[in-house]
Amino acid sequence: MIKKMLGTIIVLILLPNAYAADVSEETRKTIIDKLQQARPDLEYGAVETSPIDGLYRVRINGTQFFYANKTGDYIITGDMYQALPGMFAPIKDLAAAKLRKEMLDSLATKDMIVFPAADVRRYILHVFTDVDCGYCRKLHIETVPELNMAGVEVRYLAFPRAGLDSPSYRKIASAWCAKDKLAALTALKNRQPITENVCKDNPVASHFLLGQKIGITGTPALILEDGALLPGYSPAAELLTIMGLDENSDG
Repeated sequence: MIKKMLGTIIVLILLPNAYAADVSEETRKTIIDKLQQARPDLEYGAVETSPIDGLYRVRINGTQFFYANKTGDYIITGDMYQALPGMFAPIKDLAAAKLRKEMLDSLATKDMIVFPAADVRRYILHVFTDVDCGYCRKLHIETVPELNMAGVEVRYLAFPRAGLDSPSYRKIASAWCAKDKLAALTALKNRQPITENVCKDNPVASHFLLGQKIGITGTPALILEDGALLPGYSPAAELLTIMGLDENSDG
């Protein structure tokens, strides 16, 4: 539904992290105290102004956030968009993007399933995926080959949405444990069975927990090189435009 409403997204509006200094300690305390009364289980961080007057961005659990009014009585979750001519452009959270990038950069590439660029690598795209997700299959079958041909290396991380005690986990873990990981993952994406082989110390659980930590709630979830999060399926042409790799770009 949101994809149909937004159409092609080709702009990411940068939201600087300098807003926090504008929030008084009194306002921060009022908002946090109210929120802690409602959800003491969450880890609250900075309270920052947003582009909308009277609406504050409250950081939770590191890279996630929601918006609250000045008293903390009401909150809004979800992404914020700016209305521009011909499109709704998502506002990118620079601080969260930086944390995502740092976390992904710390991971060993050998623990990912990597579909390399066909020729010279021009871009690295991380994708949290699930083998029982229709749009993940569509992305893998239709989009990933085009991205590879355009110089994009796609690095998959596992995110079995049904959890770590599920058939989805066993299937995707078996792909990570297969001798030919690329072939096994592609077979599952094409609804073809593979031999179940959940090997010891496979990285699926760590990928899943990392995904939750950095704000992944569904699949596919695409992380750009700068750490920006793009949730959901996108065709190759749209992604190449966002990456600056389309035919009209100098990238």
